[in-house]
Amino acid sequence: MGNVCSISLSCDTIISRCWDCVAGQVIYACHLQENLADLNTALDELKERRNDVMRKVDIAVQQKLRPLDEVGGWLSRAETMIHEVDELLIDGPEEIKNLCMGGCCSKNYKSTLNFSKRVAKSVRDVKDLKGKGAFEVVATEAPAAPVVPRPSDSAVGLESMFNKVWSAFEQKHVGIIGLYGVGGVGKTRLLTEINNKIGVSSGGFDVVIWVVVSKGFYVGKVQDDIAKRIGLFNGNWNDKAPEEKATDIYGILREKKFVLLLDDIWERVDLSKIGIPVPTKENGSKLIFTTRSTAVCGQMRAHEKIQVQCLPEEEAWKLFEEHVGKDVFDSHPNIRGLAQEVAKECGGLPLALITIGRAMACKNTPEEWKYTIEVLKKSANFVFPNMGEEVYPLLKFSYDSLPNDMVRTCLLYCSLFPEDFRILKESLIDLWIGEGFLDEHDSQAQNQGHHIIGSLIHACLLEEVDDWYIKMHDVIRDMSLWIACTCEAEKWRFFVQAGYHLTQMPEGGRWKGMRRMSLMRNEIENLTEAPNCSDLQTLFLNNNPQLKVIHNDFFQYMCGLKVLSLRGSLGITELPVGIAKLVSLEYLDLSSTNIRELPIELKALQKLKCLNLSYIYCGITIPRGLISSFSKLRVLRMIGSYLSDEAVEESHECLLEELQCLNHLNALSLSITSAFALDRYLNAERSHSYTEEIGLEILNGSKQLNILSLANIKSLHTLAVRGCRSLEEVKMEWAGEGRMIKAQSHIQTSVIATQHCFQSLHHVYIYGCSKLRDITWLILAPNLRTVDVVDCNEMEEIISEVKLSQVAGLVGTLTPFVSLEYLTLGFLPKLKGIYRNALPFPCIKKIKVGNCPMLRRLPLNSNSAKANKISIEGKEKWWKELQWEDESTRNAFLPCFVAI
Repeated sequence: MGNVCSISLSCDTIISRCWDCVAGQVIYACHLQENLADLNTALDELKERRNDVMRKVDIAVQQKLRPLDEVGGWLSRAETMIHEVDELLIDGPEEIKNLCMGGCCSKNYKSTLNFSKRVAKSVRDVKDLKGKGAFEVVATEAPAAPVVPRPSDSAVGLESMFNKVWSAFEQKHVGIIGLYGVGGVGKTRLLTEINNKIGVSSGGFDVVIWVVVSKGFYVGKVQDDIAKRIGLFNGNWNDKAPEEKATDIYGILREKKFVLLLDDIWERVDLSKIGIPVPTKENGSKLIFTTRSTAVCGQMRAHEKIQVQCLPEEEAWKLFEEHVGKDVFDSHPNIRGLAQEVAKECGGLPLALITIGRAMACKNTPEEWKYTIEVLKKSANFVFPNMGEEVYPLLKFSYDSLPNDMVRTCLLYCSLFPEDFRILKESLIDLWIGEGFLDEHDSQAQNQGHHIIGSLIHACLLEEVDDWYIKMHDVIRDMSLWIACTCEAEKWRFFVQAGYHLTQMPEGGRWKGMRRMSLMRNEIENLTEAPNCSDLQTLFLNNNPQLKVIHNDFFQYMCGLKVLSLRGSLGITELPVGIAKLVSLEYLDLSSTNIRELPIELKALQKLKCLNLSYIYCGITIPRGLISSFSKLRVLRMIGSYLSDEAVEESHECLLEELQCLNHLNALSLSITSAFALDRYLNAERSHSYTEEIGLEILNGSKQLNILSLANIKSLHTLAVRGCRSLEEVKMEWAGEGRMIKAQSHIQTSVIATQHCFQSLHHVYIYGCSKLRDITWLILAPNLRTVDVVDCNEMEEIISEVKLSQVAGLVGTLTPFVSLEYLTLGFLPKLKGIYRNALPFPCIKKIKVGNCPMLRRLPLNSNSAKANKISIEGKEKWWKELQWEDESTRNAFLPCFVAI
């Protein structure tokens, strides 16, 4: 009949195939419980991997590195999968209840079968995603701008010298220029002006590289600085030998027209060992270096040698006059003439003119000026080659002019750090407290320390790098060491070999009689010998990354030691029990090490005032009762560190209880890593009075945070919220009169109360909060100086207009960011706005925007940031597409742009 298709299968075949199908389905149900357990384990491992990657990303962002796109994508996929699997696991117990016949059948077979298949697939998917998250590198250097502008002081008096150097720089046949002259004569200022002039000239250079070389330089440090500028400092760079690094650098620079600026050379630098192509007329590249020795100019084969000389009398007077100030000259008719005599005594040395001019800026009587002339005349006829006998006594006038011995002592202490070292203000003040320099019973010791730093900056004896760091001019440092080791050697007895690349500790005999030793920034590998140094009070072992072993007897003869710093010595994983011998210790810094447990023997340190346990990322165990045993503790820093105890919540609670026992504590910083710990901290009200810095880190499961719960922490100056991936909203709810006043409330008392909270908050960092949409609460912090918002995928607005209307009763007429100096916005793909209106920004210095493609407008108009020297950093494409309020605003900020 027509076309008929006939298929013949035996009954046994049909039954067999049906059985295979059914058996295959049954297997899913039979293994459901086992697969659920596997899924739970795999999910925990994925969460751990996610947390590890997030932590690496946070560290990289803090180091101004750019997270890789594949890392961001993986974290996003991990977050989605964790959410989906968490929801899947919620249904697990119900599906298990439906199983019968030993788990091989179900009351709701179809539902259980589908669920079992999803569980089995999820186990595979979770394991696969976890395997893809094993990143060796999570971030890379952001593309470097051709020139990085450098802050520059007044160039008064250097105009003619600058023109001479620039003229040589423009000569095509001049590839290498050496600037030589005595310390403090202005060589670095000249080099800075050259750097900045290249930035605005049309020389066509691909990259300008600045490297500070300094005394005791080594090839690796110079190579690393160059690598950071040309994008090589990533991946396995640190594992390469110097020869390999040289090859890589050469491969990049030979294809570029570059300018290399080497500051403060003390000996010949072999360019080939570093990997620098020799600048020639053919390649158009340039090398300019500064040195104190004309011999070095010859060794470097400089095509042009230019001596930077002291200023002639007229220029010297202009510079001195600028730093003394017009008000002083107007205070008495005789002072101007006396001031000219003082300027002459400075011999035209710019550093002396600046430091002494600044020291005289508050001298309003002729008698004070006459006395200064008498002091300076004792060392007037100086000859520069002999710095120790002639120049240092001249600069010592500024040292002698400091208000008291306490300030002088604090200055000399800074010379324990290496040349050109950026000294963290907070750490320096902690050291001064530990040394006993500051008022012993003053609860405002931190403020006193900042006051002293300010007075030393004002006297030009310290230089301010930014809000956080200061440094010491190398000539001032040399002078300070000269005072400590020569003029007042018996009092100080310094031994400073910081940055000397030592691989072994100094011989035991070198320790005898010393009071303060600085061995920081070396490669010392172990401390085995027990040096005889009963007079030793201070020991800096910071930044010795190769240091792994400290022998148990090393501290045996250091019973008088007051300060011990192991900061940044990453190789250290444990402390010797012998540290209990340091019964006089008042300052202990273990930050940025890998110490996993504090020995209970530390209880012997009954005089301890300052303890720094910050940035111990590996997790640290603190024995119960240890912290509370430090009854004299005044400063405790634990920001960025994690408690490794299995019962973390119990450990947090125990720590907070112990803090309540410390009657002298007046400075605390800590990280809080769970909602439970945050709740316990908020209930420990006594801790609020001295908390300076809080890190809210990885608060898993917390969708909301009421920021006003932190409002009573009057001393809080820094708040960091990192890796809180589940945080969706920061609310503003004010508790008052026995009830909660909601954001919509217009009660006047809440307005007054709210406007007086967060007065001390200066720095806010929001990193890796992927669900947060706004941070409108910042309007409650009127004195903010720094705001960083990075890697927040859902962030749409910084200050939300809708949220502001909801909290009108709390914020009143507050204007945000009236004190803001630095604003950084990075990796915010949905960010559309910062604030609804243009802001005055009276204090702003820098706005940095990266990877914020939807941010088309900045809250600026032609009246914003007036009289400020502001820079706006971002990508060229973003800048070109930026929308402005009007043409005058665009023109006002056009010169402020710096491409990154």
